[in-house]
Amino acid sequence: MMYWTFLLAEEGGGLFDLDATLPLMALQFMVLVAVLNATFYKPLGKALDDRDTYIRTNQSEAKERLMKAEALAAQYEQEAANVRRQSLAIIAAAEADAQKIASQKIAEAQQEAQVQREQAQKELDLEKQEAMRSLEQQVESLSRQILDKLLAGVPIG
Repeated sequence: MMYWTFLLAEEGGGLFDLDATLPLMALQFMVLVAVLNATFYKPLGKALDDRDTYIRTNQSEAKERLMKAEALAAQYEQEAANVRRQSLAIIAAAEADAQKIASQKIAEAQQEAQVQREQAQKELDLEKQEAMRSLEQQVESLSRQILDKLLAGVPIG
């Protein structure tokens, strides 16, 4: 019986009674939603939109900077390759010049050595001729002495 009295007591003030409290609560809920929207959600949405714009701007700037950096890196690599080629060409030219100078110096040294050999040969030839003249004179003088001694000791007759 107590159970029936409890049910009868509940029948009078239910949740879905159509009186003035339901529209008033709906109106309060709408006002709460409008106030929350104006005070929290719109500034929060604006902050999120601003942050999204900031991130997109930074991303686009970063992409531009990256592209510029890559272009500069490619340009510097090209310039470095050109400098390497030029330095190799300069080194090759210097080596060729050094080889040419060395060849010239060697040729000059060989020519000078040849001149000195020829001069030494001429000097030797002159000394040889002088020695031969001297020997011829000595031989002639000795031959006369021998002949004079032989003729002096032998009567002509």
